[in-house]
Amino acid sequence: MKWTRAEREFLETARVARLATVSGGGSPHAVPICPLFEKGLFYLGTDRETVKVRNLRANPRVALVFDDYTEDWRHLRGVLVEGEARVIGGRAFCTVRTRLYRKFLQYEAIAPLTDRDALAIEIKPLRKVSWGF
Repeated sequence: MKWTRAEREFLETARVARLATVSGGGSPHAVPICPLFEKGLFYLGTDRETVKVRNLRANPRVALVFDDYTEDWRHLRGVLVEGEARVIGGRAFCTVRTRLYRKFLQYEAIAPLTDRDALAIEIKPLRKVSWGF
């Protein structure tokens, strides 16, 4: 997928996004996440036993929303990404965890992602819509 320079910089520095998943039965679920955007893919860490992990095992299609809000609506900007997710464990998880710890210093001290209790999720973008760039 092609990104403009402004979109790439926005996604690389984003501290929070919203992830939407859908259960096997069709129930939507949306949560805030701390995203990592590298080499055209999105990553996040999560506990193993979350609704989002259960949903992704049933249906890998996701949506991510990144946005900057301001009261001056002439300066609103954001990116909506539709994609396909996969759950990552093992060595690949450890690699992603290291990169997440580098971006989000709070993770390691406050909410560590342990091999035993956590996983990573990789999202491959398939479609995007952006505004305000």
